[in-house]
Amino acid sequence: MKEHFFKKQWFLCLSIFFMWMKTYFIYKLGFHLRIDHPFQELILLINPLSFLIPVFGISLFCREKTKRLFLLSANVILTGILIANCIFYGFYIDFITIPVLFQAKNLGGLGSSFQELFNPLFIVLFFDLALLAWLSKTRRKTEAKIPRKAIKIYYGAAAGIVLLNLTLSEIEQPKFLSHSFDREVLVKNIGLFQFHLFDGITQTFNLTQKAVADENSLATIENYTNADYSKPNKDMFGIAKGRNVIFVTLESTQSFVINEKVNGKEITPFLNQFIHKSYYFDHFYQQTEQGKTSDSEFVVANSLYPSLSGSVFFTKSENQYNSMYKTLAQHDYISTVFHANNKRFWNRDVMYEALGIDRFYDVDHFSVTADNSTGWGLKDKEFLAQSADIMKELPEPFYSSLLTLTNHFPFQIDDKDKLIDEYDSNSEILNRYVTTVRYQDEALKAFIAKLKKNGLYEHSVIVLMGDHYGISEAHNEALAQFLGKKEITPYDTVQLQRVPLIIHIPGITDKNPRTVSETGGQIDVKPTLLHLLGIDTKGMIQFGNDLFSKERMPFAVLRNGSFITDDYLYTKNACYDQKTGELLEDAENKCAPLMEKAAEELSFSDKIINGDLLRFYKQ
Repeated sequence: MKEHFFKKQWFLCLSIFFMWMKTYFIYKLGFHLRIDHPFQELILLINPLSFLIPVFGISLFCREKTKRLFLLSANVILTGILIANCIFYGFYIDFITIPVLFQAKNLGGLGSSFQELFNPLFIVLFFDLALLAWLSKTRRKTEAKIPRKAIKIYYGAAAGIVLLNLTLSEIEQPKFLSHSFDREVLVKNIGLFQFHLFDGITQTFNLTQKAVADENSLATIENYTNADYSKPNKDMFGIAKGRNVIFVTLESTQSFVINEKVNGKEITPFLNQFIHKSYYFDHFYQQTEQGKTSDSEFVVANSLYPSLSGSVFFTKSENQYNSMYKTLAQHDYISTVFHANNKRFWNRDVMYEALGIDRFYDVDHFSVTADNSTGWGLKDKEFLAQSADIMKELPEPFYSSLLTLTNHFPFQIDDKDKLIDEYDSNSEILNRYVTTVRYQDEALKAFIAKLKKNGLYEHSVIVLMGDHYGISEAHNEALAQFLGKKEITPYDTVQLQRVPLIIHIPGITDKNPRTVSETGGQIDVKPTLLHLLGIDTKGMIQFGNDLFSKERMPFAVLRNGSFITDDYLYTKNACYDQKTGELLEDAENKCAPLMEKAAEELSFSDKIINGDLLRFYKQ
């Protein structure tokens, strides 16, 4: 029976085999999936079959003329999905989700990035198609119609493969579907194609949440955030009252470059000095997801977590938000954003209105020439200088957010702007990264001087914050070399999510600077800044807490479910000692209690966003 089936359905069997091998090939070479033991490797090997066997088996119901066309078409589509995910993964270290597909207009600015990420080996993935197409023409012998009994046996075997895959995955990581914050875990266990199906079901469910939500949906969340509120530090509350806020988002800037040198030269000489005149947070984590910079803006503005997939700026721009900008407006602040990019990029023109931002100075408000532009647009020196001149004319007090561009993947600048030699490693991305960070540092130095010249410096609060990682896990080998480590472990990967947060208050921090080493994240920025300005956040629905509060529990949750405290770090189903990086054996007692808190906060935030629950909020 088996021999008869394989002989008669050779085209189906070959199609499944080739697609299976291609998928596994991409798993191993296109993605950076950490495999810790042979059992995980076994799951990774078989999970493509739990999708391919039942899906390709649909051809058994097709007429003879359409059977091979169906299989060839399925192969083309799935190969395209593999390549698209491979390119996307190379940039974001993530997998494509349905909301990302609605952000297609952002792709116009990614030309140089895709050129960097496209691999000629992708062409090899179509070789099997050429072979199958040739075989389809040369071996035209009609295949006998398959009996119903054989189809039943086929799908019985398919169901067995699916069940085996799920059983092994559940053994490897119990309840892995219950808190599906980590897409890598899903792909490693159920497979890439199955993940896309799961994502489709999840997004459909998310769309229904708004329709069924009511005021009662918000009550439990409001009780949680009220109980989690931390009183402001009385010594810090209101010390910057009435000042302007100048918030500079540092594109792709990670903390590992601070106080580091390449060939004996400092990468960030200005920032190294500036932090000694400021409040500097050296255990501060980025909490973005697929929205990257836009997620950073969202988290800071709302003290909510970003969406698990896609950018809130695209998917939920019609929602109501109680943002920091709306709160500041109640205290006579005007809010502005400066960004030398198209206003429609990341849907900012729509989302900024929803957030209550008064004015958006996009690329059309700047003098942009070929000489003062590179890579993604206007160079940081020109951008910051021109922004400072515009801010000089703004009514005070104002809150101005500035988004830099030069230190953006793939980190390319003109030779004349290179103030430091490239790093020497096997990663051209990391090698160039130090040069763009160094340029950004020099631009910040000139910016502070410009603020002083324009008379804005003395009565402003200047905040510098990295938005998200710049060097992904794809460059771990080079990062290990840079950091002097043998390898980058999951613990190290989380530590590399630290980004600088520097708060400089002229006349205050330069006399009494301070380094804050308690764990915090971008979600804490809103209450921290509002409290410094003398605006209490009690009663607001937010998941962050004032970084200066004596009542605050040091805690940061990443969007994938990893979390960090001053004592522990949890990631990839493992618990580490935060100070030493050693893997803890008694993780159940150390990290388990906080796992529930992390999952609860992410879930609550998702409910707020997906259900547009803040439309029911009355403060």
